[in-house]
Amino acid sequence: MSDALNWVDTHCHLDAPEFTDQLAKIISYAADAGVKAILVPTVRASDCDVVKGLIRNYSSDITGLVYTLGIHPLYINQAKESDIAVLKSHIEQSMDDPRFVGIGEIGLDYFVEGLDPQRQEYFFHAQLDLAQEFQLPVILHVRRSQDAILKALRRRAVPGGIAHAFNGSHQQAEQFIGLGFKLGFGGAATYDRALQIRRLLQELPLSSIVTETDAPDIPPSWLKGEGGLLNEPALLPRITQQLAAIRGISDEAFSIAVWQNAMEALPRWSNLMTKQINPKAAS
Repeated sequence: MSDALNWVDTHCHLDAPEFTDQLAKIISYAADAGVKAILVPTVRASDCDVVKGLIRNYSSDITGLVYTLGIHPLYINQAKESDIAVLKSHIEQSMDDPRFVGIGEIGLDYFVEGLDPQRQEYFFHAQLDLAQEFQLPVILHVRRSQDAILKALRRRAVPGGIAHAFNGSHQQAEQFIGLGFKLGFGGAATYDRALQIRRLLQELPLSSIVTETDAPDIPPSWLKGEGGLLNEPALLPRITQQLAAIRGISDEAFSIAVWQNAMEALPRWSNLMTKQINPKAAS
């Protein structure tokens, strides 16, 4: 694998407590591995300032370190309805920050028990309304909820985004793509039994695919059962190498494509990288 390739992690929870005591090392390892861009989504309104601070503190290490703001469906039991107003205030304050690139992680989760579907829908729909109001792309959590999310998206003029950790049908994938979304693939595809995910990787348009780690979650196959070893963004090149092999193309061709796809999905991210690489051209 060429050291010259640029890798983009479109979903990484660097603010997770698992990383707290070693965050500087985690980011340094990622940079050394050639990861040039990482998106950190928030999961609670109360985390917004923490994530903004993290981005500010480590942006000199990862050129394309960016964030989105949102309330994750797995955290709605901790959320208050007033958090929507808090989130909106953070969005307004962040519109002038070039490292703020969208709304997320938001969505619906119909897999985890104990989550009120109506309460999930309230927070999801309210955040989609914010995405429409500010014309920002969204990072979607779509676990066993693809059809309900597609229905909600069709009712609004949301400018696309990414359906993270996609594991739906080919038909659902086509519908997300038709609405302007890219689909996130990562460690789950490295398991031999992940036949549906691998078929999607092979059959979907290359222009619809982006890469992610979801670190520290969704570890790749070689970490399963390895006590004490965390999924981290430095593993992205190895994960992506396997995705490229499943797709049947070179690492270089895959790297170029998924980078372009990520920047297309999140235009503010593209603007940031253009300014970082060629400030004169962006002025």
